[in-house]
Amino acid sequence: MKRIVYSPGEPSGIGPDLIIQLCNSPFWKEISIPIICLTDPKLIEDRSKTLNKKIKIKIIDAVENSNPNKKGILQIISISKCSNTGYGKLYKSNASYVLDNLNYGINEAINKKNVALVTGPISKENVISFKSNFSGHTEHIQKLTKSEDVLMVLGSSALKVAIATTHVPLKKVPKLITKELIINKVTILNNELKKKFKVKNPRIKLLGLNPHAGEGGKIGDEEKNILIPAVKELRKKKINVSMPMSADTAFTKKLLKETDAYLGMYHDQVLPVLKALSFGNSVNITLGVPIIRTSVDHGVALDIAGSGRADTSSLKEAIRTAKKII
Repeated sequence: MKRIVYSPGEPSGIGPDLIIQLCNSPFWKEISIPIICLTDPKLIEDRSKTLNKKIKIKIIDAVENSNPNKKGILQIISISKCSNTGYGKLYKSNASYVLDNLNYGINEAINKKNVALVTGPISKENVISFKSNFSGHTEHIQKLTKSEDVLMVLGSSALKVAIATTHVPLKKVPKLITKELIINKVTILNNELKKKFKVKNPRIKLLGLNPHAGEGGKIGDEEKNILIPAVKELRKKKINVSMPMSADTAFTKKLLKETDAYLGMYHDQVLPVLKALSFGNSVNITLGVPIIRTSVDHGVALDIAGSGRADTSSLKEAIRTAKKII
């Protein structure tokens, strides 16, 4: 049986709220795939009281022992104890708990091909206080799956965007952009669009690093010296990728219709467009790794944790996408 494990992420944020709210909604049964939450039962009990939601907790000891969802019943595997179940404020003592749940979920997805991992939002700030070299879900999954390369993609019904470099300072981006990197990222994107999203001949738009894609070398030479040579090699492999495009005109209505996915050079080059068009209805997908992992498109939202105002739309999309890909 196909199953989904959910790692709620930062316990002080809305990750626990989202699964409690979904568990009490018609979606829980309609999705027709067992969802197992990796969490401390006390956290769920405490947050349920805060949210004034009545749910029944069912503790199981293995993913394969889960049953189909029933409204109001949350199946839980308890990995470790959450030291502070409060909300709205970060507690450094919870950082190891967050990683314990995430690592368990990753390993379940590695070892069981019919299991997908869906993740809630984490506080990188808090996790880094415990694990200094942590830079995000994507990079952590790459390390634990021992994958050569990885690609972060966010998608919605409006568009899909991938990122050549993820959570790095902007000043470091130019040095990271290499011909090999671009070839690897485009190849992963092309292959995974075919495999996971059933796109027969993916149409990929490559964004330039510099304004106006460098203006022929007059505003930076990365396009001329790195991106264009990479595109030429990719096209020899019959990959349908564009020459570097200026990001300020790449997302017109006409081009959106002609594109299956964009590859941007850095985080904030493409994500503002995606979130402007689809915030709350998009999903984060990790490609290039031997597991299925999707996630919400938003952060921990400490300011509304425990209020009952958390929007479950993105988590629903993450679950639907994971189910579809399995």
